[in-house]
Amino acid sequence: MKLTEPFRFKQFVVNQDQVTMKVGTDGVLVGSWADITDVQTVLDIGTGSGLIALMMAQRIGVGGEIHAIDVDDIAIKQALENFNSSPWPGVFSVHHQSIQEFSKSFRKKFDLIISNPPFFTGGMLSEHNLRNDVRHTTKLPHGDLLLAVDRLLNEKGKLTLILPYLQGLRFMEISQTYRLFPHRITEVFGRQGKSVERMLIDFTRTPLDTVKNELYIHRDSDDFTEEYTKLTSDFYLKF
Repeated sequence: MKLTEPFRFKQFVVNQDQVTMKVGTDGVLVGSWADITDVQTVLDIGTGSGLIALMMAQRIGVGGEIHAIDVDDIAIKQALENFNSSPWPGVFSVHHQSIQEFSKSFRKKFDLIISNPPFFTGGMLSEHNLRNDVRHTTKLPHGDLLLAVDRLLNEKGKLTLILPYLQGLRFMEISQTYRLFPHRITEVFGRQGKSVERMLIDFTRTPLDTVKNELYIHRDSDDFTEEYTKLTSDFYLKF
């Protein structure tokens, strides 16, 4: 059986041979797009291989404090492997726990909570239980996620997510119940002429004017757009 190759970025390597969900565009997008102004403490919910946490460590530097949480023990072991081999091993704290339980006992408040969360809320479940846990909200309903964030986010903090378009709209419908208000929204398109595929959403504690824009990944050809290249150029080797 051929092992999955590590994914090499400019400043770190993500080993991903043990985890179900591999490095993908969604994780790189949300890690690149997140606003880290005045951010020192970060919580990455559902860290998986540790990709987003590693991106936060690169962007914030050695003064940051990055907490990574996951319910899957295999993912935690892989994330630890990647954190320990990174240039910033001292900035990470790893929690093998559900976010529901973590939020009840952890007393620290975060400047930024970030996640590429489960997003399928219905339909047929696959036979692969690990993949179900990652892709479906059976273990992390969005209400549970929002309740945890309400407990853990400081008053000036931000919640940053990437979700499919319809799930993003539904998430924003219920977010205000938990004192979280969409402030910055980017609709992500694969290319011109196609439907919106993802929403990058920044939530704040207080209502602010909503800033909305669009991001196209490809031109009419398979070439990457200048805006996508600029957004992710600190990470991808090909840029």
